[in-house]
Amino acid sequence: MVQAGGHNSLGSDPNPTHMNKFACRCAIVASIISIIFGYDTGVMSGAQIFIREDLKLNDTRIEVLVGILNLFALVGSLTAGKTSDVIGRRYTIALSSLIFLVGSVLMGYGPNYAVLMVGRCVAGVGVGFALMIAPVYSAEISPASHRGFLTSLPELCISLGILLGYVSNYFLGKLTLKLGWRLMLGIAAIPSLVLAFGIMKMPESPRWLVMQGRLEEAKKIMVLVSNTEQEAEERFRDILTAAEIDGDSAVKAVGGGSVKKNQSKSVWRELLIKPRPAVRLILIAAVGIHFFEHATGIEAVVLYSPKIFKKAGVVSKDKLLLATVGVGVTKAVFIILATFLLDKVGRRKLLLTSTGGMFLALTSLAVSLTMVQRYGRLAWALSLSIVSTYAFVAFFSIGLGPITWVYSSEIFPFRLRAQGVSICVAVNRIMNATVSMSFLSITEAISTGGTFFLFAGLAVVAWWFFFVMLPETKGLPLEDMEKLFGGGDGEGLEIQTKRVNS
Repeated sequence: MVQAGGHNSLGSDPNPTHMNKFACRCAIVASIISIIFGYDTGVMSGAQIFIREDLKLNDTRIEVLVGILNLFALVGSLTAGKTSDVIGRRYTIALSSLIFLVGSVLMGYGPNYAVLMVGRCVAGVGVGFALMIAPVYSAEISPASHRGFLTSLPELCISLGILLGYVSNYFLGKLTLKLGWRLMLGIAAIPSLVLAFGIMKMPESPRWLVMQGRLEEAKKIMVLVSNTEQEAEERFRDILTAAEIDGDSAVKAVGGGSVKKNQSKSVWRELLIKPRPAVRLILIAAVGIHFFEHATGIEAVVLYSPKIFKKAGVVSKDKLLLATVGVGVTKAVFIILATFLLDKVGRRKLLLTSTGGMFLALTSLAVSLTMVQRYGRLAWALSLSIVSTYAFVAFFSIGLGPITWVYSSEIFPFRLRAQGVSICVAVNRIMNATVSMSFLSITEAISTGGTFFLFAGLAVVAWWFFFVMLPETKGLPLEDMEKLFGGGDGEGLEIQTKRVNS
């Protein structure tokens, strides 16, 4: 049964360009899972300082503790795609929140390193589910005119979660050593439990329902998430066309019949073994943007900002945590700004501007940290390193951060979307784990400044990749994305990119 939440499906907003409030509520609730993930990421930035002291851990064990979450997120993301295709997007979000609940309880209990690691691994599986399902669900219920805004909400919620984690570090860090970090990690169990029940009041993705042959339910929900019945009819017809369901079958199904699901081809075969040329380009573009999101160093700044500021010359523990809160505030503010720009400026312009700014900020940070290492504490270098760190986070958050999830969740054909995004999340988590588990070791080998010079070089490569491979998707229906990459009408990526940008 569709939970309309009081929304009048027959008297929808007559303004077709106005954001549909019901679709917005659905995206917000689905994105709560991202707040929990963001909190878990942000809180570990400060909690590791107290865990190291309490459990007497060295750098290697801390790196493994921080990074292991991403390796298990890889398992979660690869499982989540198939799971969401089988049980639906809504139940997958509920499952993800329950996994987070178990992981948070184990970490909050954490009597020793082994139990803490088990909790971190369980939470990692939940992260994999959350990263895949929240943007996919949001994209599938959103109209094209506001898809950038609604699909970027999960990334915004990750940033808010990270900020909450930093704030939690600052205040709970004042408690006793044994209690403080355990509360930091365990408190995430509360919103996990709330979400597990709250998501069940939201409707299922209409595109998933069509994929299951449940057309009558899909059409009812499409009316709820559209501003007019005409818009709902057009969106529903586009989905049927993409699903290769003919009009007679659709009329029969909406009238109470059913439609057979198209299971003639394996999704994995269509994605990886024998993809169509357009699907191959889509996969390269989606995997590439996820690779560069973390290859350019954001995880190093989010997780190890206290260590970076300490290298720059900040020594007080309170000041280190307070400076880290500034990173969280910057990230949240600029993600909020990005959500309002995505559907106005477009993905491509924001992405190229963001990556160019990241290169400049990384270079500036690398120079300042190198000067501190070579000549000792310098007031100007300390100030420049803090400003550069905030600038890097700001440029990342206004472009590459949210666009990675918006872009990859909207360009796959809908039959391939869940498992296509799961591949992207797997690559995302591999790169996240690579950076988070190797950052301290690399800084020991080539210095902290040298490490950020490396990230700056990768930002240049990322900018070139985005410029060549990623066309503009602003305002296009999800069902038209394959044509943008040369599918259907035989037009190539270059031609389509020029057409959209003109």
